Amino acid sequence: MRERWDFERDPLVALGRGESEPFEAFVLSETTTFLAFFLRLGADRSEAEDLVQDVFVKLFRHAATYRQEERFAAFAFRIARNAWIDRTRRKRRAPPLRDERSLDGNGPESEPIWPGSGPAVELVRGEDALRLRAALSDLPEAQRLVFELGVLQELPYGDIAEILDIPVGTVKSRMFHAVRKLREALGADEDGENARERA
Repeated sequence: MRERWDFERDPLVALGRGESEPFEAFVLSETTTFLAFFLRLGADRSEAEDLVQDVFVKLFRHAATYRQEERFAAFAFRIARNAWIDRTRRKRRAPPLRDERSLDGNGPESEPIWPGSGPAVELVRGEDALRLRAALSDLPEAQRLVFELGVLQELPYGDIAEILDIPVGTVKSRMFHAVRKLREALGADEDGENARERA
């Protein structure tokens, strides 16, 4: 997340007190964060926008019963993860639709989806963005979620464990395997390019 929304800045605590401005500021600031989150998980742009809206609506509805027992970012990403799981389950039941635009490079997959700043985001925005995106999409979803939350959202392992409802050791293991697979995939691509250049 671009900003910290914990403790006195917690948007849901403010909503519970009848103050809407902090929640509105959160929505304005973090829309692109959640949009990028869902796009990197594999949603198309329209689905991602719907999921972002769903997350904000669910957060708003939680204001009346919300108890500040953890960092707000962890709570918000747990809501986002659950929205993604629900969408994935619904999609498995429906026949897949093929978007021909994505095959010629003019679909939503060709749009830039890496808002924010920081070293991880700068890497993704660089010339290797397409290769990294392809490598990320090949990761098993459990590893992709851990990588997204840990590297791109810069959340600590403890928060990721809370969001995904798994032990910290499992988070570390999934991160290790995700990073190893990404290195292998990106290294293999680079080796192939270097071989072609030498030929």
